[in-house]
Order: sequence, then C-alpha cells, then structure tokens
Amino acid sequence: MTLITRRRFLKTTALATVAAPMVITSTTRAATTKEFRLGLITPAGHSWNRAAVAFGESLKKETDGRLTVTVFHSGQLGNESAMMQQLQSGALDMGWIQAAELGSRVSSVAAINAPYLVRSTSSVAKLVRTPAALKLLDALPRETGTIGLGWGITGMRVVFATRDINSPDDLKGMKLRINPTPVYRDFYSMLGAAPTPIPTPAVFDAMTNGQVDGLEADIELSWNQRYDKISKSLLPMNALFMPFAPLVSGRIWQGLDAKDKDIVRALVTQSLTAQINDIVTTEAGLIEKLKQSSVHFKSVANYDPAPAIQKFDALWVAKAPAIPELRKIGATL
Repeated sequence: MTLITRRRFLKTTALATVAAPMVITSTTRAATTKEFRLGLITPAGHSWNRAAVAFGESLKKETDGRLTVTVFHSGQLGNESAMMQQLQSGALDMGWIQAAELGSRVSSVAAINAPYLVRSTSSVAKLVRTPAALKLLDALPRETGTIGLGWGITGMRVVFATRDINSPDDLKGMKLRINPTPVYRDFYSMLGAAPTPIPTPAVFDAMTNGQVDGLEADIELSWNQRYDKISKSLLPMNALFMPFAPLVSGRIWQGLDAKDKDIVRALVTQSLTAQINDIVTTEAGLIEKLKQSSVHFKSVANYDPAPAIQKFDALWVAKAPAIPELRKIGATL
C-alpha cells in the first residue's frame, strides 16, 4: 500500500494543473474545425460555381482538412433574398451573391451596376479590383450583417431579341426580360423598354411564346441556355455587367480567429482572380460561336450613350454617390 503524503499530494496536483492548458489547447483547436455551407444560384457548370468549388478545395488543402466547404449550387438553399436572410441569422455560412441583390438592399452598392462605367469585359476585370469598387463592400457589415470579400464578374451584358434591332433606341416598346435590380429597371425604362422580370428557367419558353420580346443577359449564361436559337438579333449593349460578391455571415466571421480569416480572404481572392481571368479568356470564344450561329450579331459602335448617362445619373448619383468616381476610373481602363 502506497502512503500518499501531503507533500506528494500537492506535487501531483501541481503537475495536473500544469498539464491542464494542453487539454484546453487541444479542445480549442478542435472547436475551430468547421464545414462552411456556401450557397449560390448559378448551375454546377457556371464559372461562379467552379470558382466556389476551387475555393473549397484550396481551403481544405491549406488547413489540412480542418476547414472545408460544401457548395450548394442552383439555388438549392433558396433564391438570393432567402440566402441573405440565412446569412444574417448565421444559418448559412457563405453566399456568393449578385450585386443586384446587394444593391436592392443597400443603394450605395448599386453604383457598381450603373450603366456605361466601362465598355468591355477586360475593363470590367480591372474595375472590380480597384479600391473604389472594393470600398463599396464596406457598407455591408452595418447594413446587412455580412462581410464582403471581393468581386467576381460576368462579362458585359447583351440583348437578345425576337425581332430585328440595331441600336439601343430600338428597345423602345419592347417587353424585355431583365434582372429585377432597380438600376437595370430604371436604365431600360429610360430607353423606352418595358422591363419584365421573369425567372431564368422560364425565359426560353417566355420568348418562344411571345410573353417577352427579348432579354438581357451575359454571354456565358446566354450561350449555356442557347438563347440564340430563339432570337433574331443579338445587340451588345456595352453598358452593363453583373458582378457578384462572396459574402460571409457576420455571425460566423466573428467566431473565426485572425489567422483563419486571413486564410479565407486570401483563398477567396485567389479564386476570384481565376474566375475573372476565366471570363475574360473564354468570352471571346463564345462570342465567335454566337457570330457563327443563326442569330444576327449587331454593333453599337455608332451609338452615343451620353444622353442616357446624363439621364441615369440625374436619378441615381444621389442614391449611389460612388458612380462619378467609378466612371472616372472606368474611362482610364
């Protein structure tokens, strides 16, 4: 039988106390293991979705599997409005959300959707990475409870029409399917079109049966959906583009330590860079395919957008004060 003296008892207790922090450290490390649930509305093959998957793969590798990402594409978690609510409550960790949704909630962010900031997709790629464009995201934590980690892009948007059109002036009187963001609604209304919001999956049938006379969309989506097969004309507007922002729920972000925040930021930036370069590289090839299709590919080279810009800015600069600065920057790109 071993006799436990008071001295030996105190020594054993002291050793246990010294060992305790090791247990706490292990428990804390385990608590930082996390699966991020990431939602977006684009389909599996879309460049946004590919970029989200690439981000998840990089994060898993960088953290040795401690942080992982499950991507829910094609609106599996609801539309963007529903996902924003989930982000605000912390029910959803991350969402890659269009500027249209953000601008509808925070008018200052809508500056990035203003028409004629730039005239080409290569210029879009440069604009969204400028400090002025990134600064628009600073309002999101206060206004939406989310953290914006940068901008990804689509190419410049075009108009497909079931009739012959040769200029933005020819949009007058057209029932035009648009993204329902207020910026797009006001812009196309100023051109005399009748903006008609229709869910993307219903657009093909809506054009086929005459419910709408045309739609505006980016080249990538348009080629994937083959809108050229139901259109007579394709008019590059050289006016609008639709970026998206990778968002993190503020509630989730608050629970990450500084090192993990840095890792997430860096890998999202890496993924966005690849996505932007992908769009710039592949869009030219898609345009050539559309030119070889049955649709009549038009030009707006002789169109003067100055009156449309003046009219739009008179309505929107007060709500989105960054528009003049973005225009000035865009003119140099």
